[in-house]
Amino acid sequence: MSDQAQIIDGKALSKVVREEVKARAEAFLAQHGRQPGLHVVLVGEDPASQVYVRNKERAAAQCGIAGEVHRMPADTSMETLLAKVAELNAAPGIDGILVQLPLPKHLDDQTVVDAIDPAKDVDGLHPVNAGLLVVGRPGLRPCTPSGCMRMLASVGTELKGKRAIVVGRSTLVGKPIGLMLLAEHATVTMAHSRTVDLAARVAESDIVIAAVGVPKLVKGEWIKPGAVVIDVGINRLEDGSLVGDVDYEAALPRASAITPVPGGVGPMTIAMLLSNTVDAAERRV
Repeated sequence: MSDQAQIIDGKALSKVVREEVKARAEAFLAQHGRQPGLHVVLVGEDPASQVYVRNKERAAAQCGIAGEVHRMPADTSMETLLAKVAELNAAPGIDGILVQLPLPKHLDDQTVVDAIDPAKDVDGLHPVNAGLLVVGRPGLRPCTPSGCMRMLASVGTELKGKRAIVVGRSTLVGKPIGLMLLAEHATVTMAHSRTVDLAARVAESDIVIAAVGVPKLVKGEWIKPGAVVIDVGINRLEDGSLVGDVDYEAALPRASAITPVPGGVGPMTIAMLLSNTVDAAERRV
């Protein structure tokens, strides 16, 4: 093992994924006479959500995906929002629907996600798609965990029989990545804020996925020498700098491969969203 981990470059890998998506979108257009369609619903003026949506819009256009953003005022009622989702569900040229979360406080995220047609749920968050993942059947998978799996594959990580720990149990990242690792025959530990002796659990793991939202929670000395580390966390410190859930500098000399923050998992999330859109289009026709 070298004295410095291999950096898993999310920007470079996301470019590879986007090129694949572009080729598939072109093939879809040639075969079916239309581009795959991705429609995004954005409620309110949340600045972070505005940025995410702009990035998604630009990336979709570059990959040959027909996109549209439906911008709705912050005081939109539940009834109006659900009517918009129903309209997009019924539109034949729309393959993917994404409602940008979080929604304004008076709207219930889960009710809205549940209303999306599971075949168009490119975020992979509908209970039907979650259930398909649990039972190991094909379905649309959440974008960030899919990106993590692609990153593990990009550095030739052997998963079969290896010990993996997922720190964080969110429905967005923690639970689905745990199931995806399990599907590849890894032995998976799900850890969280109440896990007793987290340091010892991390130290015995060949693969570490940190997705808990606590800056530098996972210490460098906890990392088993040669482990592969995927840091999903993105935390802004008081000085404005961005750090992950892993103490990156301290983990570098111990890990065999590691994702940086920023520039690691982030770019992969949008790339996998575009990949899901083409998946959904191909399945629907």
